[in-house]
Amino acid sequence: MNWVLPIMLLILLIPLYEACQDKDIWQKMLAFASIATKTSLMILVVSVLRDDWMIGVVGVIILSVGNAALMLLAHVIKRLNEIGEG
Repeated sequence: MNWVLPIMLLILLIPLYEACQDKDIWQKMLAFASIATKTSLMILVVSVLRDDWMIGVVGVIILSVGNAALMLLAHVIKRLNEIGEG
């Protein structure tokens, strides 16, 4: 089961590469949301492998709060674009 984490780390590099390549803010936000989700899933996998559920609770909190913060940021950017156009 120790081979899972290096593969997950390699998969984590794909959105990082995409975030560096693209200039569009929405593509960058999607890439960073993907990174946050993948990182919290990695935390959950580590918690299961170590049989430490306190780390798992931290992963769940990061997963839920991180995505909520991203949605708030997207809403703020959308409102700023509407104010800038109108």
